[in-house]
Amino acid sequence: MTAKSPRHRPPRRRPLFWPALALCAAIAACSASDSASVGGYPSDDRIVGADSEPQNWLSHGRTYSEQRFSPLDQIDDGNVGNLKLAWYLDLDTFRGQEGTPLVVDGVMYTTTAWSKIVAVDAATGNQLWQFDPEVPGSAGRDACCDVVNRGAAYADGLLFFGTIDGRLIAVDAKTGAKVWSVQTTDPEKAQAISGAPRVAKGKVFIGNGGADQGVRGFVSAYDQKTGKLAWRFYTVPGKPGVKDGAASDEVLERLARDTWSGDRYWQIGGGGTVWDSIVYDAEMDRLYVGVGNAGPWNRGIRSNGEGDNLFVGSVLALDPDTGEYLWHYQETPGEQWDFTSTQQMVLADLTIEGQPRKVIMHAPKNGFFYVIDRATGRPISAEKFVPVNWAERVDLKTGRPVINPAARYDKAGPFLATSGPWGAHNWHPMAFSPATGLVYIPAMQIPSVYEEDGSFEYRPGLLNLGIGAGGKLPQDDAAIAAMQKSMEGRLIAWDPVAQREVWRAERSSPWNGGVLATAGNLVFEGLADGTFRAHDAKTGKELWRFDAQAAIMPGPVSYSVGGEQYIAVMVGKGGAFNLAMPGFARPDPRIPGRIMAFKLNGTAKLPAKPSADTMPFQPSDETFTTAQIERGAALFGSTCSACHGAEAQSIGVLPDLRRSNVLANKEVWRQILLDGILAGNGMASFSEYLNEADAEAIRAYVNDRAKAAKRKSSQ
Repeated sequence: MTAKSPRHRPPRRRPLFWPALALCAAIAACSASDSASVGGYPSDDRIVGADSEPQNWLSHGRTYSEQRFSPLDQIDDGNVGNLKLAWYLDLDTFRGQEGTPLVVDGVMYTTTAWSKIVAVDAATGNQLWQFDPEVPGSAGRDACCDVVNRGAAYADGLLFFGTIDGRLIAVDAKTGAKVWSVQTTDPEKAQAISGAPRVAKGKVFIGNGGADQGVRGFVSAYDQKTGKLAWRFYTVPGKPGVKDGAASDEVLERLARDTWSGDRYWQIGGGGTVWDSIVYDAEMDRLYVGVGNAGPWNRGIRSNGEGDNLFVGSVLALDPDTGEYLWHYQETPGEQWDFTSTQQMVLADLTIEGQPRKVIMHAPKNGFFYVIDRATGRPISAEKFVPVNWAERVDLKTGRPVINPAARYDKAGPFLATSGPWGAHNWHPMAFSPATGLVYIPAMQIPSVYEEDGSFEYRPGLLNLGIGAGGKLPQDDAAIAAMQKSMEGRLIAWDPVAQREVWRAERSSPWNGGVLATAGNLVFEGLADGTFRAHDAKTGKELWRFDAQAAIMPGPVSYSVGGEQYIAVMVGKGGAFNLAMPGFARPDPRIPGRIMAFKLNGTAKLPAKPSADTMPFQPSDETFTTAQIERGAALFGSTCSACHGAEAQSIGVLPDLRRSNVLANKEVWRQILLDGILAGNGMASFSEYLNEADAEAIRAYVNDRAKAAKRKSSQ
């Protein structure tokens, strides 16, 4: 091996927590600040004072602390049995709904699939206006995880939200009229926005996704009034010797560059996208940013199997005014399991060992529940909240996990993880109740195998994971049952001080919804099975459930209008897991996305649930070669399955290709796949990745799957 150039130096280990030198002075200044302002921002900021407006839900997590706790208690553990549907609103999209509604002075604002935003009378459900940013259907290909949107931000009469094609848009909250729009991403790259922006101190903060598709992560701040870029912070280093002119330039060279190895990381992108959690700390006047997974997943490909690869899998603290680096804590050094740290961060004051501590509570994908000191970034405690085997424990002296050597699959060979890339906790928001002192986590376990991809080929814009495709789905009933049993979901009540589970509610599916806690001693959660449930916050006893007819994924909210408390949630099946991993699931009825609101003794009723559309399987009588079918299986798995389901088994959100009347028509199939004749419907052309022989091979494979399904259905 030839001598390494400076950019090939063996990566050094950095401390996983690295406070800035001026930190103590900053804390002292913050503590001494006049109570009339927070970080120099006027105290009349409504989100800072959100607890004085319990009737509203002003921010993504209700307050800047993102606890998702409502002080309203009209609905409580004694009367929740009388909770009934107050109203519902059918939306004009049939894709996944992941938005957290905002409620401001009796008006609800929420984003829907395809990045639309709608205003609704919060007492009646009457739609007041809708703004459609007219995202091109072809942009759906750039969204790894469906054309979902998780919400908007509100400030000073304006609403801010991101779009699948990378725009950040401000609209007038009263009329829905566009005020400004800015392109936050490179339109030539797969950088889709699905997360909710945050707003503070006159700035709007936003990131994007795309780490799996070959991009470099960053978070940006824009002027609230004009949309002008204020600052940008890149989360991983770019090409050596090239400055970005960004707030991150100095720290990336000082701390991050030497934790990477080789050239591939900057050539491919490196990942580290900020696709969900961004939290403003009004007490300390700083911004906390959750950084996503590395790209490709396989560290052996992107970084020669070396280095911590800062700042992937980390929590970053930044100055909200300038984007200046303050500290970081890397939860998953050398991340290669898709263990993002983008999951929701909750701010709280806890008493630990008799001392008051200002903390971040975090339950990321890697399965450890972290209590992190907000001043220094040091972990106070970290314990597993589900059984995970990638690491034994976290060494609190160093902050580093004690990683299982077998988990480094690029060196040790295939590794069966008890919790894989879907994570022990994904994007579905958790909640913290100051009344019980418990955190309520929608947790899950989906075992997965990681193995080296010996034939990795980088394809810009498509999934570039660097791991093997994995095995086929089971075909017999016993194996299907075993697969189902291995996937577990649960709602966990977690004591963050004692770092232990207090109670759990088992779920029939691992992919369930976000959580709301209320002062009525209640915890609300929606489930993938279409039920909406309330539990006793202290004991976990189920007290109420409602059949919502379709999957519930986002977190509910609570608000009041005219003295009546409401619980509201968005309903609509879709998202990454539901599209890519149905496997053996039966198709669900095609129901439009909905907003549902409940109150005591409500009188509204849902329409009857329609039957699932089960068109017959339509294989053609053509004969394809074994080589074609095998080639098609590989191409389908790497190119199509993320949207059309493992082995072409769809749950009904997107077309089940085995039932398509186009399957027997070679020319129309080619026109759809290569010419993009259905791009307006979201099926973009794949001509830059596939040729005519590839398209025909995919058709051969889907046809083979249709024949197998038809045989099985006739038995």
